[in-house]
Amino acid sequence: MPDCSVHFSYFCGNDRKVRKNEYILLILLFSVMTSCRVSRPMIAPASGNGLPEIYINQYRDIAISEMKRTGVPASITLAQGMVESDYGRSTLARLGNNHFGIKCHNGWKGQTMRKHDDRRNECFRKYNSALESYYDHSDFLRSGSRYAFLFDLDPLDYKAWARGLKKAGYATNPDYANMLIRKIEENRLYEFDRGITSTVSRVQQTKPRETAPARTTEASTSVPAQSTATPPSTPPAQTTSTPPAQDAVTFGDIMARVPRIMENNRVRYIVVREGDTREKLEKEFKLLKFELPRFNDLSDAFVPQAGQTLYIEPKKDKAAAGLNYHTVQAGETMHFISQKYAVRLKSLLEMNRVENGYEPLAGDKIWLRETKPAE
Repeated sequence: MPDCSVHFSYFCGNDRKVRKNEYILLILLFSVMTSCRVSRPMIAPASGNGLPEIYINQYRDIAISEMKRTGVPASITLAQGMVESDYGRSTLARLGNNHFGIKCHNGWKGQTMRKHDDRRNECFRKYNSALESYYDHSDFLRSGSRYAFLFDLDPLDYKAWARGLKKAGYATNPDYANMLIRKIEENRLYEFDRGITSTVSRVQQTKPRETAPARTTEASTSVPAQSTATPPSTPPAQTTSTPPAQDAVTFGDIMARVPRIMENNRVRYIVVREGDTREKLEKEFKLLKFELPRFNDLSDAFVPQAGQTLYIEPKKDKAAAGLNYHTVQAGETMHFISQKYAVRLKSLLEMNRVENGYEPLAGDKIWLRETKPAE
C-alpha cells in the first residue's frame, strides 16, 4: 500500500474519484478518436464493379442455346438483357424475372405486373424464372412481324442487329443501338456468336439502357449507365460490323460452354456435339433404342447431327404458360414448331385440327396450348 503523506493524502483518500475520473477521460478520448475516424475522407471504390462479368457468366449459356434455336445472336440477347435489366437489378427483373422489359401486348395470357414507364401503371410480362424471360424474348423477336427483317441479316453482324432493333421500335432511346454495340464490344460478347451461327442454316433455327435511360415501346425500364468490365485494350473498329481479328472460335469451343443437359417446357434436352453418335447418346443418357426417335418425333433411322436439339424425355402435350400460339415464319415446319416448344407433334396436330403431313404457310397461326376454334 502507498504511504499516505501530506502531499498524497488527497489522492489516496479519494482513490475512487480518481478511478472515476480516469474512466471518464478514457471514454472522452475514445469518443474523440472515433469521431476523427468517421470524419476522415473515404477512398472511392474502383470503377469496375464486376456486374457485367457476373451477368454474362450467369446467362451466356441460355443466350447461346437460344441463338441455336431461334437465330437471335447471343451477343444481342446478352447486351439487351444487361441494358434492359440493369444486370438483373431492375424492378422488373427482381420482382417479375423480366430481363427484357417486354410489355403485355395483345394475346399475352401469362402473369403480369404493373409499373410506370412511358405511361403510368403499364402492364408488363412476369415470369417464373429468368430462363422463361430469355425464352420469351427469343419468341417475341422471332414471331413479331416488325422484327422479321432482322432474320435476313448476317447473324455475325451485331451492329446491323442493334440498329435494326432500334429501327423496328424496340426502344425509344435514340442512342439505344449504340448502347447495345458498346456493351457487346466492351465485353467481347461477339465471341459467343462465332462458331455456332456459321453452322446453322436459318431454316433450321427453331423456338423460340448508359448515357440516358432506354425507354421502350416493347421494353420497359429506364436503366442508368453502368460501368463495365475492363474493355479490351484495342476496341473493334467502328467502321465495320465484322468483329476484330482473333483466334477463331470453333463450334466445339462454344459447345464446351453450353450445359450438357438443358430444359425447355420442363423437358430435358441436349444439343448434339461433334462426335456424338446415336449409340453414344443412348449409352450416356441410358435410353432405349426407340426412345430418341420417339421423344423427338423422328424416324427410327435418324442420325444425330452436330448442333441438333434432341429431347431425352417425352415432350409435353402443350406449350409453357403464356405461349399460346406461334406465328409461322418462312421455312418452318410442324416438326420444327414441335421441337421449338417441346410439344408432341401429335398433340400439336390435334390442337390445330390438321392431319399428319400438314405443313403451315408463312403467317399462319399455330395454337400451342388450346384447341384451335372451329372455323
